[in-house]
Amino acid sequence: MRTILLATTNQGKITEIRELLAGIAEIISPGNLPEVFEDGESLAENAYKKARSAADFSNMDAVADDSGLFVDGIDGRPGVLSARYAGENADDNSNRQKLLAEMSKVENRKAYFSTVICLCSPSQEFEEALFFEGCCWGTISHKEMGANGFGYDSIFVPDDGDGRTFAQMSSAEKAKYSHRARAIEQFKDALLSMS
Repeated sequence: MRTILLATTNQGKITEIRELLAGIAEIISPGNLPEVFEDGESLAENAYKKARSAADFSNMDAVADDSGLFVDGIDGRPGVLSARYAGENADDNSNRQKLLAEMSKVENRKAYFSTVICLCSPSQEFEEALFFEGCCWGTISHKEMGANGFGYDSIFVPDDGDGRTFAQMSSAEKAKYSHRARAIEQFKDALLSMS
């Protein structure tokens, strides 16, 4: 089984990705990786920066993702800035509260989540790295609902779900719809074809 370093300290992502790749790849996440400033103009640029930094630091293949929530009614925000929407050191709750406040008088609540995963080897250039993208369309709820998940899960209702937010679903239910799960499915297919 291939061993891949996962370049994140986000425990929610680590758990989700390990579950989705169980039996296909051993995912390690050492937690002592150099910090990367995510100043890319796209999710792909940020995912590459994190994967390349981790690959160079560890001298092994590394995978990183960057995700964003893009809301139609507020010109696509928070977008690439989703993780730090309420400020540089913002937590998930602060980001959700800022978004809900900004959406309080907005009628168009359509939104989509996008995840871009990058697999990168040491010294690999952007054009040579592998990218996998998954999207999930839905709406922003008027209030938080559910206690599972992380990030914006408690205010995002996927279109192809049953009316519940991601945070009201089990991890197995969320995996049926989630942007990250869809990107990981593509990544999983690529890993299987490489082995």
